[in-house]
Amino acid sequence: MNKTDRLLAIVLELQSREVVRGEDLAALFETSVRTIYRDIQALSEAGVPIIGAPGTGYSLMKGYFLPPISFTVEEAVTLLIGTDFIEQRFDDEYRIRAQAARRKIEANLSESVRNETSRVRKALRLLTPGKRVALSKEREYFEKIRRAILDERKIRFHYSKGIADSKGNHHSDRTVAPYGLVLVEGSWILVARCDLRQDIRHFRLSRMTELIDLEERFELPAHFNLREYTPPDDRHLRVRLRFNHDIADKVKESNYHYMEDMEEHQDGLHVVLRVRQLDELLQWVLGWGAGVIVLEPESFRNWIREEAQRMLKRY
Repeated sequence: MNKTDRLLAIVLELQSREVVRGEDLAALFETSVRTIYRDIQALSEAGVPIIGAPGTGYSLMKGYFLPPISFTVEEAVTLLIGTDFIEQRFDDEYRIRAQAARRKIEANLSESVRNETSRVRKALRLLTPGKRVALSKEREYFEKIRRAILDERKIRFHYSKGIADSKGNHHSDRTVAPYGLVLVEGSWILVARCDLRQDIRHFRLSRMTELIDLEERFELPAHFNLREYTPPDDRHLRVRLRFNHDIADKVKESNYHYMEDMEEHQDGLHVVLRVRQLDELLQWVLGWGAGVIVLEPESFRNWIREEAQRMLKRY
């Protein structure tokens, strides 16, 4: 990184944080602390209002902002595609904000960059999966949950589970403290602490109904960080399947989230999956018809065989 780029990066870093130590800046930009001191002095002489406190670090004077920044074509395309994505997958409030952000970004582009950016964007397209009705419902719940997260208020909803509990129930009413929202394979997932289970659980917005806001408050645990959160892996059942060669490419393209490994063999594509319960795989495996064979476990082979026999009787 040359000096000019580093000076700009330092100002951006100071804008994003209240106080930054010289040692941290040196580590971030892989240079010496003495070089950072010289950079800070150069910025101060150029009129950037930097405040330095011995033993604490550097900060920008409150209210200082950089003038408009120029973007390269690649940077502009990245930002504009980001606004397209937010417009499609977030709620109405963020959709309006995304449209406003796009107008501001385009207004700050030079004519040559704006024209080239437009040409590149015409060659790219984001397709939103799922039906419009489902997406509309997810957007509505997304907005309610997002506000509840920010206000630290609990919510209640009726939930339809894909797999029955120990009593055979597929439906339940849940009261939860919403911690965050995660987009997984095109579907929004709520990460929340469930009052019923007294632990963190995951809920698909598409399976929620009758969602209401509650007045009851909660406090986000100091140790919880959504970006660093990794759910415990409790998928202990291993399943091996063999697919015919003629559908092997479709299987690979399915990018099924339970797939752990796959390998081409002379007799077909061998796939290893790990799941919590075999119920999670039943419909997916049956969907491949005679193009797939269950190699193990034997109990799953028998289940597929019995299900196929029941299907045959219906025809």
